[in-house]
Amino acid sequence: MLKQLLITMRPKQWTKNLFIFAALLFDLKLFDLTYAVRTVLAFVLFCVLSGSVYLINDLTDIEKDRQHPVKRNRPLASGKLKRSWAVTAAVLVPPITLSLCFLLQPLFGLIALAYFVIQLLYSFGLKNVVILDVLIIAAGFVLRVAAGAAVAEAQRFSPWIYVCITLLALFLALGKRRNELTLLDANALEHRKVLQEYSPELLDEMIALVTSSTVIAYSLYTFSAENLPANKAMMLTIPFVLYSIFRYLYLIHEKKLGGSPEEILIRDAPFIVSNLCWGAIVVLILYAF
Repeated sequence: MLKQLLITMRPKQWTKNLFIFAALLFDLKLFDLTYAVRTVLAFVLFCVLSGSVYLINDLTDIEKDRQHPVKRNRPLASGKLKRSWAVTAAVLVPPITLSLCFLLQPLFGLIALAYFVIQLLYSFGLKNVVILDVLIIAAGFVLRVAAGAAVAEAQRFSPWIYVCITLLALFLALGKRRNELTLLDANALEHRKVLQEYSPELLDEMIALVTSSTVIAYSLYTFSAENLPANKAMMLTIPFVLYSIFRYLYLIHEKKLGGSPEEILIRDAPFIVSNLCWGAIVVLILYAF
């Protein structure tokens, strides 16, 4: 049961919490042991907290998940995890985790609480409100970045990062909706009510808008942010961002992926290589020059 409980808390999706490290990296504190340890602790706490959100979400969506070709294999939907175990964990884990968040850093605790409340509202209704559903998903990513900025006590963290993260998160969320709509076809509405408000054409238009905005925003950040080197070397990272976005679009449209962004992040070799190259160049530019 403990194994099934852990699976329900979605360890693979904890990769989303890596956004907490953004402030540590861009505020030039990556090698500051004190802030690095605090950020790692924040990452762990957010993993547990977000895991409890997935647990609550699965409890509310058991019947809908049973209509999904992939999600029907989840522990709760398949019956491998007893509902009583899931309910007990959903009641105990959040308050304990949030208490530890406040102990680590009060502002971090407030952000974590805001994240948890918003995710609860999403699970119990807002996920069925068209457009607002993807905006809430994006808000979750922005709050992760803000949480990292709080524990790292960021002082040179550009607001451009929040703009880029918001657009990137919308890009991922819209890609997920498109995948669900095309994959489930006639059963789409049985799985997720809000899908009746979307169409592949609408989602393609929205993805195109967000994609271009993401590229423009990131490009502007690379040569206009005050905390970056004056030599504009950060512009060297733009090709890797372009490749990663194009690769993701290719996977959505041609390989019919996108329903699980975390799977692409850890399984698609070209996407992984591009992101690692981007990260390595960012570290070199920020810390070596």
